[in-house]
Amino acid sequence: MANSTKARPPLSYKDGHDDRHDEPHLKISDSAEAGEQRRAEHLAQEWMAAEKAFNGEDVDYTISIFGSARIPAPEEDNGGNPCRSLCSFYNEARELSFRIGSYIEAHQLTSTRLITGGGPGIMEASSRGAAEAGHGSIGLNIVLPHEQRLNPFIAAKHSIEFQYFALRKMHFLKRAKALIVFPGGFGTLDELFETLTLIQTGKMPRIPVFLYGKKFWNEVINLELLAEYQLIDAEDLALYHMVDSVDEAWLQIEPILTEISELNQI
Repeated sequence: MANSTKARPPLSYKDGHDDRHDEPHLKISDSAEAGEQRRAEHLAQEWMAAEKAFNGEDVDYTISIFGSARIPAPEEDNGGNPCRSLCSFYNEARELSFRIGSYIEAHQLTSTRLITGGGPGIMEASSRGAAEAGHGSIGLNIVLPHEQRLNPFIAAKHSIEFQYFALRKMHFLKRAKALIVFPGGFGTLDELFETLTLIQTGKMPRIPVFLYGKKFWNEVINLELLAEYQLIDAEDLALYHMVDSVDEAWLQIEPILTEISELNQI
């Protein structure tokens, strides 16, 4: 009677319990392995360079502001910028950041910084407002082929340049006590949804997330629909709050800064 036992397919690896030493197995090439080792070293170096910059400034807490690089300052708009209809957000980000920076400086919260993406648009507006309050914001800049450039309102020593988006986003959130998200495109949405996912899944502590500009955000996202289809829980809708003016946002942010001030006194 013929043996009907099916032959096992060859393993793609060798383990300590297999004696079929003549079977082929996969092995990463030496050159590829060396390349991945270099990548790992680059990731570690980039992470530690940012840590060194934050620790060198004794930063324990941050207020992070996200938003589009494309939104122009009203005085710079010559009618040719397709995002000119959103330029009011530039001044609002500037004013809100001025209030945040003024509070931080007035209360000598030396371990607290406002941080942005370091580039133009909303990032520039936020850095500009902070600078006008005498507060040195930190910019997490990234190398991109278009749009991204270091804005002139961040001191060179406060600019941290990244190659990897993942590490940049991790540093945006590592010390964050609040996140303010102005209108933006794919990059802003990526940063927003990664933050919400990390909070939802318990991978980071819950922090307040404020979406600035109710009309814009209600047109762009409909998270209530996700809850209706039970793709997220109804409670997840409480992970963010919408604000529609500098005064409304400040009413939410000031108590957070007060809490930081009290922590500094312990």
